[in-house]
Amino acid sequence: MKVKINLNGICITDDISPEMTLLDFVRKHGAKSVKCGCETSNCGACTVLLNELPVLSCSVLAVQANEKSITTVEGLNDKVLEIGRFISEQGAEQCGFCNPGYLLNLISLLKENPNPSDKEIKEYLSGNLCRCSGYDGILTGVKNYLASKGEKR
Repeated sequence: MKVKINLNGICITDDISPEMTLLDFVRKHGAKSVKCGCETSNCGACTVLLNELPVLSCSVLAVQANEKSITTVEGLNDKVLEIGRFISEQGAEQCGFCNPGYLLNLISLLKENPNPSDKEIKEYLSGNLCRCSGYDGILTGVKNYLASKGEKR
């Protein structure tokens, strides 16, 4: 089955099996930041932006992304590095496995709501599992990032 998917600004046409997940598709085409953490749609490590909205790529068939745009961390280098630096400076980053999913959800949140409350940040990130550290460092990093951008808190 042929699909045409825009992955990080590059149009990819591929002949895939109908049961191929979007996770497998993006990894096959070089987006190694997208991780398989649970295979049950519970951890958020496989988060990608499908037409700018976060989705769990382990739960989406690649064929469902036909003629659509997929963005991963690799497609957002500058913005991801900036936000990631603030989170890392809080000591929230340990193994880094969950970071790409968190970062894509944060970018999506901040696009939708540039001045979220702590509660809104926590709600938006509730689908991301971090097995190494607490979530306080991530929340502090997001708040410090917003403060650096002059957002009201």
